[in-house]
Amino acid sequence: MSDQAHIPVERDLAPGEEEQHGVGARIVGYVVGLVLALLLTATSFFIAGTDLVWQPSIPVALIVLAIAQMGVHLVFFLHITTGPDNTNNVLALAFGLMVVFLVVGGTVWIMGHLNQNMPSMDQIMLMRR
Repeated sequence: MSDQAHIPVERDLAPGEEEQHGVGARIVGYVVGLVLALLLTATSFFIAGTDLVWQPSIPVALIVLAIAQMGVHLVFFLHITTGPDNTNNVLALAFGLMVVFLVVGGTVWIMGHLNQNMPSMDQIMLMRR
């Protein structure tokens, strides 16, 4: 039993995680993340401003590039992985996303109902007279 206590346990490590890599490898992980983020940003600006892409597909392409960039930031900069030691990070991220979706969704819902239930500007001007 005591022999098995010294066997290292493999974990799911994010690129640039400190425990397994030295300072140089950690910097390389950040540089790779930066290059990927810049590449995705430049690609999104290129797609938005060109006529080489089929015009109705531009919003879908921008959404896909934005999701990819979020993934790059989560993995390379925030070091979010599926390991058991990252449970609190994942829960905090999920809670933050829930709050953002509630705020944005509630705002859109309120604005939609206000737009539907408010009188037009002509009716408002007639009420003031």
